[in-house]
Amino acid sequence: MNASAPLLDIVFFDLDDTLYSTTSFAQTARSNAVNAMIDAGLQISYDAGIAELSEVVAEFSINYHSHFGQLLARLGPDAVGERNPAVLIAAGVVAYHRSKEAGLVILDDAREVLKHLSASGVRLGVISAGLQVKQAEKLIRLGGLDYFDPTAIFFSDQVGVSKPNPKIYAKACAHVGVEPDRAMYVGDRPLHDVAPARSVGMRTVHYTGAGGKYGSEVGTAEPHHTLSDLRALIGILRDEYGLAV
Repeated sequence: MNASAPLLDIVFFDLDDTLYSTTSFAQTARSNAVNAMIDAGLQISYDAGIAELSEVVAEFSINYHSHFGQLLARLGPDAVGERNPAVLIAAGVVAYHRSKEAGLVILDDAREVLKHLSASGVRLGVISAGLQVKQAEKLIRLGGLDYFDPTAIFFSDQVGVSKPNPKIYAKACAHVGVEPDRAMYVGDRPLHDVAPARSVGMRTVHYTGAGGKYGSEVGTAEPHHTLSDLRALIGILRDEYGLAV
């Protein structure tokens, strides 16, 4: 293959359960929050508390602003007792944010591949679903910001389109001035990442190495590549797409 004529102009990455293990982090953070609330006086067992909190998250979405407040509302006054409910909520919030400091860590293979590709001059971007500041905070906490073209970072909350609507992928490509067939997307979800990105013409990589809860969902389109270790992407980009990496 002629190395002077690469077949790709940009590689986009998902954020959650791709650059870091969102599923693992969320489980740890919620566990720490429930324990902290119990330590602050919440009168409930850990198992009952974590089960109820999991229901709150499932019913109100991960982006809901008051998971711990809803937890107390569901548990009722007997669980709060004589404690000030604001203190119990704050205990959970503080424990959750401390977990962010310790637990938002970029995966080893992701860090290595991003470092290698950016040093090789490959244009890298992000397409992530979620609230813009929340997703941007994750990217900064992970220490991954410097690897990406600052004009190629897209969050669904800003774009006005969210996954699995394929328009988010088409809009990202148009914004960076790249035809979809010259762009690649790396993500963990067959239905939200692979299928819609492929439908607009992008090359797709299904990444399973983060062990995310959606990695085993049944997709409607075959990815061009399936990887359990992102470091394998370097050889693929070099050998199959002609990038000088």
